[in-house]
Amino acid sequence: MAQTRKRSSRRACWGYHLIVDARDCDLNAIRSKETIRAFVKELVKEIDMVAFGPPQIVMFGTGNKKGYTLVQLIETSCISAHFVEEFNDVYLDVFSCKAFKQDDALAVFQKYFGPASVKTRFLTRKA
Repeated sequence: MAQTRKRSSRRACWGYHLIVDARDCDLNAIRSKETIRAFVKELVKEIDMVAFGPPQIVMFGTGNKKGYTLVQLIETSCISAHFVEEFNDVYLDVFSCKAFKQDDALAVFQKYFGPASVKTRFLTRKA
């Protein structure tokens, strides 16, 4: 017989998830592994997180799928992004069970990639 666990109702949420869809970003910046590395390093610092190991920044794909993909583990979850060379777009996700200021994350993103337009969603996650 399976046991069921009692859930505490005190927890408001498990995590915070910032989703960024950015159009027409700086074409040189999204094609630069060094710029992407500097971006994630500053982002981790500005949103008061702790990196867990170095970021993985890998170029792969063909056609409209070609571009760098970034994964940075943080002690409270992860940051990931895909940089689409064909359209100069960026798709960024920041997920953490530790609260962070989305405006701080967006300011760092704007500084490095200068998008023409940005759509964002900010979710609180709870199972």
